[in-house]
Amino acid sequence: MAKTRVSFRCNECSHSTPKWAGRCPGCGNWGTLQERAELAAVGGGPDRATTRMPVALLPSSPAVPLTTIDATATRAVPTGVGELDRVLGGGIVPGAVVLLAGEPGAGKSTLLLEVVHRWAIGGRGRALYITGEESAGQVRLRAERTGTVHEDVLLAAESDLATVVGHVDHTAPSLLVVDSVQTMLAQDADGVTGGTTQVRAVTAALTALAKARGIAVLLVGHVTKDGAVAGPRTLEHLVDVVLHFEGDKNSTLRMVRGVKNRFGAADEVGCFEMRDDGIAGIADPSGLFLHHRDGTVPGTAVTVTMDGKRPLLGELQALVVESALPSPRRAVSGLDSSRVAMVLAVLERHAGLKIGKNDVYVATVGGMRVTEPASDLALALAVASAVSGRPVRDGTVAIGELGLAGEVRRVTGAGRRIAEAARLGFPTALVPPDSGRLPAATRAVEVSDLAAALESGLRT
Repeated sequence: MAKTRVSFRCNECSHSTPKWAGRCPGCGNWGTLQERAELAAVGGGPDRATTRMPVALLPSSPAVPLTTIDATATRAVPTGVGELDRVLGGGIVPGAVVLLAGEPGAGKSTLLLEVVHRWAIGGRGRALYITGEESAGQVRLRAERTGTVHEDVLLAAESDLATVVGHVDHTAPSLLVVDSVQTMLAQDADGVTGGTTQVRAVTAALTALAKARGIAVLLVGHVTKDGAVAGPRTLEHLVDVVLHFEGDKNSTLRMVRGVKNRFGAADEVGCFEMRDDGIAGIADPSGLFLHHRDGTVPGTAVTVTMDGKRPLLGELQALVVESALPSPRRAVSGLDSSRVAMVLAVLERHAGLKIGKNDVYVATVGGMRVTEPASDLALALAVASAVSGRPVRDGTVAIGELGLAGEVRRVTGAGRRIAEAARLGFPTALVPPDSGRLPAATRAVEVSDLAAALESGLRT
């Protein structure tokens, strides 16, 4: 005999609790627990009535061999924006739903205007742009400024989901852009606009629309203060592709990073540059992170980082001066401060550099963000060069992770890193031992520890 049991389940993380609480114990979000009625068996044993085999239904379409399924329907169509196509895996698939999330003012709307413009001039059909945050006049002004006005780009300022579906029925576009999903309102769903229930209902409806009519859909999403996609976690599971639009407001560099992709690699990165007349892709972004000068000065070193599958050259700069304070300063920009502190400790212990009472300033060039351990060796060279006044040898890049014992450890993708460095005119590379097969055009100098790296990398 089954009886009804009341429980409370979180809309965000699906955590279940027997009592209601204002804050979910699982994910920590407020106001996400909702009451649910469940059937439970009396006496703790399984209820036979609730464990019966479900009634079999006739499938709408029979199962067919995998070899007979046509794969051309899911072939990617290039959007015309090369860096975005790189992240998407060659283009956008008809019927796919792409979620582009980023901070306000980063340039998401500017990028999507460029996408719909390239889509229209490429003869791929009509593109319908739905704006829920701005008026049609504001979008028109931005389109004129960026040169993205086209007669096959249709614009509508709407926030009602049913009206958006009506626009799709009337115009029959091949690409639909919704800016943003948090501003859309589904009349048949509870909650306020932008709430958890509304965002889930709107995304589910637009996903069903895309699959049923074969329309490629681009959704703009907001992010929280932690950088995560705003809304329930199920939002990322509903869509096919999740992209993060990143960029510092003080820099013109913007990056589109793939987080999830059902049609390609999920670790690709696309680089863009914000300009007065719009946004433009950067096919070779390594030059942005190098300071072009005649000759080498002390305190600088070049490394090669992997951002996804893309090797990027970056320059690290260090400045070491005597401190007039009881506690010396450690100012870090563009690097992990805890990683910098570890490298400084290794330098003082295993290289004999007395920098404990000095102010140390470390930064990257061009607003680059370096977080992987493969830049440890270049950071150590830059600091040692700043202390000794001996610059790094011309045309040398340093790749390697430093251990606490002063050893240089191997890193992944050494061949691709060195090939990128050789392409940009760096013929010499300091690498860890046993780095695998390396390009023949580059002179690879294997260094096993920090002392050998400083001896080989710095000028005499």
